[in-house]
Amino acid sequence: MSPTESTLDRPRRWDRAFSDEMNDENVQRLLARAPFQDMNAAGFPRSAPLADILKNDARILRFKRGEIIVREGDYGTSAFMILAGGAKVVLGALPPSAVGRREPAKRGVLRALAQLWSNAREDEVARQTGRGAASEAQGKNGDRKAHIVLQDIPRVLDQFKTATLQAGDFFGEIAALSRIARTATIFAETDETELLEIRWQGLRDLMRYDQKLRQYIDGIYRARALASYVAEIPFMRFLSPEASKRVVDATLFETYGEYDWSGDYKKLLQSGASAAKDQIIAAEGDYPNGVIVVRSGFARVTQRYGDGHRTLNYLGSGHLYGFDEIAHNWRSPGADVPLQFSLRVIGHTHVLVIPAAIIEEVVLPAIPKSKLPPLLELGDARSRAPFVAASASVPKKGENTGRVAPELMEFLTENRFFNGTATMVIDNDRCTRCDDCVRACAATHDNNPRFLRHGPVHNNIMVAQSCMHCADPVCMLGCPTGAIHRDTFGGNIVINPASCIGCSVCANNCPYTAIRMVEARDESGEILVARDAKPIMKATKCDLCVDQYGGPACERACPHDALKRIDLNTLDELVGWLKR
Repeated sequence: MSPTESTLDRPRRWDRAFSDEMNDENVQRLLARAPFQDMNAAGFPRSAPLADILKNDARILRFKRGEIIVREGDYGTSAFMILAGGAKVVLGALPPSAVGRREPAKRGVLRALAQLWSNAREDEVARQTGRGAASEAQGKNGDRKAHIVLQDIPRVLDQFKTATLQAGDFFGEIAALSRIARTATIFAETDETELLEIRWQGLRDLMRYDQKLRQYIDGIYRARALASYVAEIPFMRFLSPEASKRVVDATLFETYGEYDWSGDYKKLLQSGASAAKDQIIAAEGDYPNGVIVVRSGFARVTQRYGDGHRTLNYLGSGHLYGFDEIAHNWRSPGADVPLQFSLRVIGHTHVLVIPAAIIEEVVLPAIPKSKLPPLLELGDARSRAPFVAASASVPKKGENTGRVAPELMEFLTENRFFNGTATMVIDNDRCTRCDDCVRACAATHDNNPRFLRHGPVHNNIMVAQSCMHCADPVCMLGCPTGAIHRDTFGGNIVINPASCIGCSVCANNCPYTAIRMVEARDESGEILVARDAKPIMKATKCDLCVDQYGGPACERACPHDALKRIDLNTLDELVGWLKR
C-alpha cells in the first residue's frame, strides 16, 4: 500500500439500514400482516430476501395528530403504508406558511468570500466521520429529527376538501415510482398514527418479485391519479361535474416504452445508430380514435419526409395530441381528415387516452364556438406548425412557437436534451475558451469543477457535460441507497455524499455523461481505499450552486454571454437566447 493511501471499509447497499429501529422483531411483525404475509418468500432471490428488504429498505415512523407526513410539491422517493391510526389527504393547495415551507438558506456574503481561500487543497475530500448517514432527515431510531405540524387544522377541514386513509392503505407510490412531485399534502389524523415508509428501491424489489403487490400498486396508481390528471386538461373547465365524470370513466391510462430507458439509449449512441427509433403511439394518416394527453415522460411529433420522417416538436407533461383532427371531423361531417402527424414515445411515457366518441358526445358540445380550434385544410396542414395539432389550440409550455430550425430540433431530439430543465448551452462563436466558467465552478466547489466544457455540437451550439437536472431523472433509477435524489424544495437533482457508496449506478444510468466517479481523499490528501486495496469512489455532479447568491457560478462568470442555463422544456427560451 502506498504511503499516500489510507484505508476505509468499502460501503455496500445495506451497510446501514434505512432505520435502526427495524430489528428482527419488527420485521416479523410486518411479515405477520397483509400484504407481506401473502407474499411468497421463496420467490425472492437470496441476494434480496423479503425479510432483508423490510429490515433494510423500510422504517417505522410515528406521528401525532396534525403532523405533516408529505407535502404537496415536495419530491420524495418513498411510499407509505398506514400500520395504525389514520391520515387525512388535503385536496387542494395549502399556503406555504401552513405547511412549514421555506427556501434553502444561501451562503452569507462573508462565507461566500471566505470560500475563495478556505477550499480544500486536495481533490474531493471526504471526512470519514460524515460517512454512513442513512438520511439527512433521520434522527433517533430512524425517525425524523422534527415533524412539521399543519397549522390551523379546523380551518383546513372547513375550507379544503379532505379524504381519509386508514390502516392498510398505501400512498406516495405515484411520486416514488414516477419521479414526480408529491400531488397532495397528507397529515396524521390521530395521535397514534404509525406508518411504514418504504424507499423506492425496496418498493421496486417487492413489486418485482411479488405479482399480487404489483397488481395492487398498479390498481391504486390508476385509481388515484386518473381523476386529478384529467381535471388538468384545459377543455375540462367547460364541463359540468356529471360530464367530467363521464370523461374520467371513459379515459384509459397507458404506458409506452421502458421505465429504465437509458441503457438502450446509450448502447445506440455507442453503436452509432440512430437513437430516434421509437415506439409509435399514433401514426400519421390513421383515423383519430382519441385525444392523447402526455402525463409524464416525453413524446415527439413527426411528419413523413422522403423515405423517413422528421421531428417537428416534442411534447411533455400536459400536452395534447389529436384534438384538432377530432374537432374538425365533428364540425365537418363528410370531410374527415386523418391524423396530420405521428406521435412517437421517447424513453418511457405515460399517456391518457380519451376516446373520440366521448370527445364528440360530451366535450365538444360544451366548448364555446370561439374556443374551438379552426378547421383543418389538407392543403396547408402539412406546412403548419405541429404545436397547433398537438396542443388543442391551448398554448402550453414547451411548444415550438419560436420555430426552432428542423436540424436543431433533430439534434435536441436525438440526444434527448429536451429532458433538461437547466441544460448548459454554449455558443461556440462567442466562447473564447477562457475557462472562466470552469474556474468559477471550481471556486464554489472546493476547487473541483462539477462539469466538463465539452459535449455534442450542432453548428455553433454545444451542450456541455453538466447535470441538466432532468424532468425525468433516470440517474435516480437503481441507486441502492437513495443518495441521489431530488431536493425537497427546489426539485434539483442532488447527491448526498454521506450515503453515496460509489457503486456507479447513477453515472452509468445518466444518458448525458454528466455524473463522474472520483477518488475520495481524507483531509490530509491521502486516497481512501477499501480493505480490498481499491480506491473508495464517490459520485459528483453539478448542483446548480444552490447555496450561492445569483445562481450558477458558471453562467455568471462568462464574460462573453456565451453560456446559458436553459430549460429545454421551453423552446421559446432557447429561441430567445439564440436571437439575443
